[in-house]
Amino acid sequence: MIEVARARAFILESVRDVESGKWKVESGKSGMASPTVVLKDELDIVIPTIRNLDFLEKWRPFFEAYHLIIVQDGDPSKTIKVPEGFDYELYNRNDINRILGPKASCISFKDSACRCFGYMVSKKKYIYTIDDDCFVATDPSGLKINALNQHIQNLLSPSTPFFFNTLYDPFREGADFVRGYPFSLREGVPTAVSHGLWLNIPDYDAPTQLVKPLERNTRYVDAVLTIPNGTLFPMCGMNLAFDRHLIGPAMYFGLMGDGQPIGRYDDMWAGWCCKVICDHLGLGIKTGLPYIYHSKASNPFVNLRKEYKGIFWQEDIIPFFQNVVLPKEATTVQKCYIELAKQVKEKLTKVDPYFDKLAEAMVTWIEAWDELNPAETSLANGKA
Repeated sequence: MIEVARARAFILESVRDVESGKWKVESGKSGMASPTVVLKDELDIVIPTIRNLDFLEKWRPFFEAYHLIIVQDGDPSKTIKVPEGFDYELYNRNDINRILGPKASCISFKDSACRCFGYMVSKKKYIYTIDDDCFVATDPSGLKINALNQHIQNLLSPSTPFFFNTLYDPFREGADFVRGYPFSLREGVPTAVSHGLWLNIPDYDAPTQLVKPLERNTRYVDAVLTIPNGTLFPMCGMNLAFDRHLIGPAMYFGLMGDGQPIGRYDDMWAGWCCKVICDHLGLGIKTGLPYIYHSKASNPFVNLRKEYKGIFWQEDIIPFFQNVVLPKEATTVQKCYIELAKQVKEKLTKVDPYFDKLAEAMVTWIEAWDELNPAETSLANGKA
C-alpha cells in the first residue's frame, strides 16, 4: 500500500506539471522548468550501444539526474563518446570478461542482448532500458512525453492480471474499477514490468517490414493495461522498465548475435520467460504508455537473416511457454528460472540443438547474477 500511495502522489504531481505548462512545446524546445525527478537514487538507465551517444542530448532534461549504465557492444578498443554532464559507467567486452570470467559466455556479443549485463551489475531497485535510436516523442496536444516518469507511475501502481478492467488501468488518474469488478481483486498485485511503445518506426519482423516498407505508427493510444494472467506477449526491449528486485534475474536476453543461429529474439525470449514467472509468482506486467519516437528502421534483409530460424521456431516456442507449469517449490525468480531452463533443455532441444546451449546459458546467467548480487539472493531465499 505504500507503493500505491507513492504512485498516487507522483501522478498528481505529474498532472500539475502538465497543467502548469511546464511541458508545453515551443519551437521544438521544452518549456520553463525541469521535470519532476523521481526515484533518482533507486533507478539506473541501461543503454546498449556501438556508437557515440549524441542522442542523449535530446533526453537531457529527463535523464541527466539519473545514473546511466552503458554496455558497449562490438570492438572494445573503440571509444564511445558520452555528452558532458551525465553520470555514467561504461562496460565493454573486456570488462564483461574480467568481471564474469568464464561465465561471460552467457552474455551475447555483437547484439543488443548484451544490455542484460547492465541489469546484472546495477545495484538499484529499478531499471529503464532504451535504444540509442529512440528519441523524445510528443503527445497529440504537443507536449513532450516524459517516458521515464510514466514508466515509474506504471511500476509504482499495482497490476490487475486476474480480472480485466474495461477502463484499463484503474490506478491512473481519472479511472477506476468498473461495475462488476470483484472487490476481492481490487488491491491488485505488484507490478514487475512496464512495457512502453513507439511512434514512427513500428517494431515489425522482417517479413512485415518487407511488405510494408513505408508504414509508420502515428496512432497515439492514451492507455495502460495489465496483460492478463496466462497471456503471452512479444516484449520489445527498446522502451522498457522493470523492478529489478521483483523480476531482475529473469530479464536474461538469451544467446544472440555473434556465433549464434538466431538474432532479434532476445527481448521476446526474456518477455516470455518473465511472463510465465510473473504469472506463477503473482506479479503483473503493464503495456501501453509511455511512447518514445523510434527514429531508424533497421535493414529488413539483414533482419531476415537473423530472424528466419526464429520465425519457424516460434511455432514451437510459443506452445511451450503456454504449457509451462512451474512447481510450487519454485518460490523465487531464481528457482523459477532454473526450472524453466530445465524444461527448455528437455522440450525444446528437439527443435534445435541451440536450445540445449541456451538452457545451459540460462543456468550460467543465474549463477553469475547470484555471485554479483549475494545480498539480493539471500533475501529472495528468505535469509536475513
